[in-house]
Amino acid sequence: MVRKIRIKAGSIEAIAELNDTRTAQVIWEALPIKGHVNIWGEEIYFSIPLNPELEDGKELVSIGDLGYWPQGTAFCIFFGPTPISQGDKIRPASPVTVFGKVISKLAVFKQVISGTEITIEKGE
Repeated sequence: MVRKIRIKAGSIEAIAELNDTRTAQVIWEALPIKGHVNIWGEEIYFSIPLNPELEDGKELVSIGDLGYWPQGTAFCIFFGPTPISQGDKIRPASPVTVFGKVISKLAVFKQVISGTEITIEKGE
């Protein structure tokens, strides 16, 4: 079963698909989730009221990946390099669990500013 989620932040909207990790399942069951955006390079992150353990932690991620960052109990959207990325390798602050991927255009995230309310909900 494909589990799609809708990401809304201000006037932007994007669609993502969750993978088959335990983290994805925990997040899916908790939806909808709301928060306020923090920006770190070309990464959006925000605290969520969940605390799953790190699962197959990744020190490098791909553009469009959704990650759960245990140290910040945060939902992360990687749409480009972070301040510690090197070359074309996208590097989170510390290892994350990759639990999904944005499947719509990523450029919309460049319009989001820090402090914007963000909502994650089940898609169709």
